[in-house]
Amino acid sequence: MRKPQSILEATPPPNPPPLFEEGGNLRQQARAAGMDPNYWYAVEEVCKMKPGTATEVVFWKRSIALYRGEDGSFHALENRCLHRQLKLSLGNVEGCNLVCEYHGWEYNGEGRVVGIPDLFGRKKVPRLGIRSYPVKVRYGLVWLFPGDPELAETRQIPDIPELEGEDRWACVPLTMDCCAHHSMVIDNVSDFSHAYLHRKYRPFEGADLLHHEIVGDNVHLSYNTKVGRGKISGLFVEHDRIDTNSMELCYEYPYQWSNTDNEIKHWLFVLPVDERTTRAFFLFYFKSLKIPLLPVRIPRWAMITVLKIANRQLITPLLSEDRVAVEAEQAGYDKFWDSAPIEVNPVVRSFQKVTVRKWREYLEREKEKKG
Repeated sequence: MRKPQSILEATPPPNPPPLFEEGGNLRQQARAAGMDPNYWYAVEEVCKMKPGTATEVVFWKRSIALYRGEDGSFHALENRCLHRQLKLSLGNVEGCNLVCEYHGWEYNGEGRVVGIPDLFGRKKVPRLGIRSYPVKVRYGLVWLFPGDPELAETRQIPDIPELEGEDRWACVPLTMDCCAHHSMVIDNVSDFSHAYLHRKYRPFEGADLLHHEIVGDNVHLSYNTKVGRGKISGLFVEHDRIDTNSMELCYEYPYQWSNTDNEIKHWLFVLPVDERTTRAFFLFYFKSLKIPLLPVRIPRWAMITVLKIANRQLITPLLSEDRVAVEAEQAGYDKFWDSAPIEVNPVVRSFQKVTVRKWREYLEREKEKKG
């Protein structure tokens, strides 16, 4: 997977589209909207961070230093040293603390300065600190709460009962980095009218929209669509037992999920980096898969290995087609943002309405706080 485009590399177009506060039509507002930080956001795969390492994650232009203590615990801090403003993600992990690479200032998991190598005669370390962020680990992903920390316990990471307990379904997280706005990624995953793009892999065929409605902060929809009919992937699906002719989906702000006959499911968790960069975390999970050409299910103990291979050989190439498409859409929008919006699938407008409303509500709350 490609490394996310950094904020400094995200070059705005010469004739940039309007900012969210400047108004515009629904599409323009959706493509400029951020995401409400008062939710839990997946920021990294657990397996990609060894104990004693640090990395930078970005939530809507906000740089955060995520690090893993030598005991395996995760911590997240504002990504700057108070001394000379260096990014702490460039530093080193010592025990459960993060040490700035430049002068060795040491921060604990709460963001408090607990050590300065040279105090120049001072007897005690000054009472200094930076912001820390709540962090949790679930479903093989590291989650961060970038909003008001007092709300962290009132908002929950989505419950996925199939991935809990001894009889949990097999699942291997998959990460995709896109140089495109998060709303384009959501549109892509839930708008099945782009089946033509995937004519090689055929993850679904047809897109007869049966139902869609906005319920609170969620957009519920369903399609008549033939699922899992690829030449290779289709061999693993028990079509004689599972109804693979329809699918339910939901944009459960700020997340997205799908369900095929309670046997094939997925969740998508987007991390909005900026107006033109998004990191997407996919969880595809299956109640069972069969051995190709045989009426025999793959043993549960072997499912993880099978999914690792499937992610590499089938799902990653499939998602790469989506990535190329949404990045091309972003490039096109940057150039033709003022063209008349044309959309044939009504669910896309529903996604955009929720995205715009949620961002506007957040901005209004922040404005009220400032008086």
